[in-house]
Amino acid sequence: MLKKAARIVILGTLVLTSIIGVGSVAAGPHARQVDELTILWAEWDPANYLQEIGNRYEEETGIKVNVIQEPWGSFYDRMAAEWAAKGDAYDMVVGDSQWIGQGVTEGHYMDLTDFMVDNGIKDTVTPATLQFYGEYPAGSGAYYAYPTEGDAVGWAYRKDLFEDPDNMAAFEEQYGYPLEIPTTWMQLRDIAEFFTRPDDNLYGVGVYTQIDYDGLTMGYETAMFSWGVDWWGEDYQVIDVVNSDRAVEALEFYKGLYSFAPPGTNNAFYAEMNDVFINGQAAMIMNYFAFFPALINPGVNPFAESTGFFATPEGPYGDRYTSLGGQGLSVINYISDERKQASLDFIEWFASKDVQEQWASIGGYTCNTEVLASAEFLNNTPYNPAFADSMNFVKDFWNIPEFGELLEPVQRNLNAYVVGGEGTAKEALDNTALEQYEILVDAGYIEE
Repeated sequence: MLKKAARIVILGTLVLTSIIGVGSVAAGPHARQVDELTILWAEWDPANYLQEIGNRYEEETGIKVNVIQEPWGSFYDRMAAEWAAKGDAYDMVVGDSQWIGQGVTEGHYMDLTDFMVDNGIKDTVTPATLQFYGEYPAGSGAYYAYPTEGDAVGWAYRKDLFEDPDNMAAFEEQYGYPLEIPTTWMQLRDIAEFFTRPDDNLYGVGVYTQIDYDGLTMGYETAMFSWGVDWWGEDYQVIDVVNSDRAVEALEFYKGLYSFAPPGTNNAFYAEMNDVFINGQAAMIMNYFAFFPALINPGVNPFAESTGFFATPEGPYGDRYTSLGGQGLSVINYISDERKQASLDFIEWFASKDVQEQWASIGGYTCNTEVLASAEFLNNTPYNPAFADSMNFVKDFWNIPEFGELLEPVQRNLNAYVVGGEGTAKEALDNTALEQYEILVDAGYIEE
């Protein structure tokens, strides 16, 4: 407390314009001039939960919190338009992890490093979520977002099929080990093959294949990361990284999983995954945890009582990662110092253990390490244990401003191979690496 108080006194003596320039904040008393905060987020249930949390903040402080929801399809465009205008319509945004590079390099996001370090907030969340939701550039120790809505790819499975005595006996006879939740991708592949029974309209596994935005990439990278591969190596090099031997193995494996998927899932993302599970076509599906609540609702899923969940298993070389979803809470740099301070006060309150417990209890996906480890959280839903596990090994793709350009060739080339059956995995990844190399050269990240 002494350290924090001293910092406020020092900051209070600084010239205001210099404070604005470095993205720091004015002293606490300015926050009392603010009676309303506005947060932009996408239109979905977690935003409703945040509004509920905001209402509790108003009860405690008298400061009203408005959570503005924008449909996912126009969420980025709305924020980007505000950034372009250097507008102050929003105090904070719960933005996608891939936005952070643009938010930082173009000056839209306030630097939260001192705030998160001095208040101990950075140590309250799992290191993986702090890195991928909050840090830019990677490894810099500079933070621009508080990990707010954790999410990751996990797996749902039919316990009634897995625990059926006939299935258990037949599986063990065929594969030589018990039918259980897979601990490796190879076991997951065997189980997918075992339950693929077209005559019964049952298939082993649903995997992401959507070409429109990033669905296929999210699915493939969940395997790719667990093969020990990243999207780039040192100094942004992609040649012999994106198309490395292990990457080729991972892509061939992913295409193999797709051969055990229900028909009609050739352009499938989160909605289609839940659909094939609910209609009984899939023994297992991958999906973001954010979409699992529907699967435990008997009014939605006829298999709700026998639906189980597990975290992404380990790859063949001992690596274990899963694709990151979710968002972090950032402060917009164009608002007044008074509103910046009020925003930081809200984040400090929101990041406290008590409030994170409330956040988790009403449906928010906390990244707070103490809450994730608590018995109350782990027992709250059937998927919470797998979620808590996953928050320790999430991994994300590019977060530089050119992320959209880098994404396009991945979606196009991998869709042609995985879904279209065109060419080989090596050719798909060679083409992707070459196109991404040219993008990174043009953007100045690497020299030709």
